[in-house]
Amino acid sequence: MQNHPVYIDNDPQNELSTLNLGPTHPATHGVFQNVLQLDGERIVSGVSTIGYIHRAFEKIAEHRPFYQITPLTDRLNYCSSPINNMGWHMTVEKMLGIQIPKRVDYLRVIIMELARISDHIICNGVLGVDTGAFTGFLYMMEHRESIYEIYEEICGSRLTTNIGRIGGFERNFNTIAFAKLRAFLKNFPVTLKEFESLFNRNRIFVDRTKDVAAVTAETALSYSWTGPILRATGVDYDVRAMNPYSSYEDFDFEVPVGTNGDVYSRFLVRNEEMWQSLRIIEQALVKLEKEPTDIFHADVPEFYLPPKEEVYNNMEALIYHFKIVMGEIPTPNTEVYHSVEGANGELGFYLVNDGGRSPYRLHFRRPSFINYQMYAPMSRGMLLSDAIINMSSLNVIAGELDA
Repeated sequence: MQNHPVYIDNDPQNELSTLNLGPTHPATHGVFQNVLQLDGERIVSGVSTIGYIHRAFEKIAEHRPFYQITPLTDRLNYCSSPINNMGWHMTVEKMLGIQIPKRVDYLRVIIMELARISDHIICNGVLGVDTGAFTGFLYMMEHRESIYEIYEEICGSRLTTNIGRIGGFERNFNTIAFAKLRAFLKNFPVTLKEFESLFNRNRIFVDRTKDVAAVTAETALSYSWTGPILRATGVDYDVRAMNPYSSYEDFDFEVPVGTNGDVYSRFLVRNEEMWQSLRIIEQALVKLEKEPTDIFHADVPEFYLPPKEEVYNNMEALIYHFKIVMGEIPTPNTEVYHSVEGANGELGFYLVNDGGRSPYRLHFRRPSFINYQMYAPMSRGMLLSDAIINMSSLNVIAGELDA
């Protein structure tokens, strides 16, 4: 599973120390805990806990109307909130049988790929920090700010975006948003190339990451890994390619894969995924030129909240608004599962509906929760410093652990 030999101390005279690698440790990212047994600096064994957030999103969602659940999804992987939002909207649309216009699909693809880039900027930047290189992180964060400015033009928010609605977007993209998007597509590749030049062949970085926490494809699959860390083992599974949604079948892109399944491979895969995301966004802009510019949502007045100015001035809009908010429009008795390719892997929504205004049952397939379960077994035999880097490469987001 990893190159490090499994270390077993058979000498009863040697006393092991216990370390809580968790909530207040400056090298971990989130309020989760690992109780490690150490022989010096080498990890003998460990037990992971998923943290103490206890936000109960799934149960709260069962007491909220479908359109009010979007802000809850923001708090899962908050580094790429729009992907969570779009995934939830598509789940409800699948349940209701809503057909989405192509332009809405392409706009969603742009936002989701921007979110993927933003998430990978954070992950790979922090991985550099944890190996002692702070410059790359600061340099890349400038462009995460550029992505957030695009979000602001579209929905008014930056981190927890609550972007879009069931059926599409709450407003059309303005010219400023498109101008900022094109500026980002021009400026970011220059920085990404320099970021790769700083790390890809850096002797210190390679020595700290290559062959560290290496995982085989078989082991990764047995633990249900998905996303960049699975693809780093050589498995080319990507929901966008295997089970396309939001018209991803209209785009030409590659699924980057690694070879060793180690920290270095995960870093390289995420870098290449940013290039592929840029490629997808550029294609989406070309495709948008062939679509009507005034369409930004599906024609489903029974479920799409009308604009507030229409509610104030149009009786039909007021009636629809009332019926949607009060849950007077029936929904199907059914159950659906829909998944999207989140920044950390397959993000899924399993929805059981009984015809009411809220889900009867709702479960989030949170990739970090599933990916994290192998952290303690992987850490056996590692040096503590390598365990820190391994955690960074898994990109564990606490919001996806204790939901």
